Amino acid sequence: QLQLVESGGDLVQPGGSLRLSCGASGLTLDYYSIGWFRQAPGKEREGVSCISLSDSNTDYTDSVKGRFTISRDNAKNTVYLQMNSLKPEDTGVYYCAGDLTPFRRCVLAQNQYGYWGQGTQVTVSS
Repeated sequence: QLQLVESGGDLVQPGGSLRLSCGASGLTLDYYSIGWFRQAPGKEREGVSCISLSDSNTDYTDSVKGRFTISRDNAKNTVYLQMNSLKPEDTGVYYCAGDLTPFRRCVLAQNQYGYWGQGTQVTVSS
């Protein structure tokens, strides 16, 4: 079973940057699409970005396009989310998730993902 652990969340000022990491164990990450989701206080969880088997196939929600970059290092069994030009509205708990089915193109739909990490807190505030 795929197990995921997020790290890298922190308190950062508006305009700052963070890099989140999603480390995997239990199964080889190579075969699975990985998504990043976030949940702000009082709001539903939303899809932020996802990456398929290779870096050439990625997707982003409109609000983070041009600011966030998702990538993967299969040798390290890790997926990263580089977040630049952070805004207060980026605040929330960020979760990474693994697709239920291997070799599938990633989408920002939560029901595609069956393996979830515990989340890491990102707070953007001055």
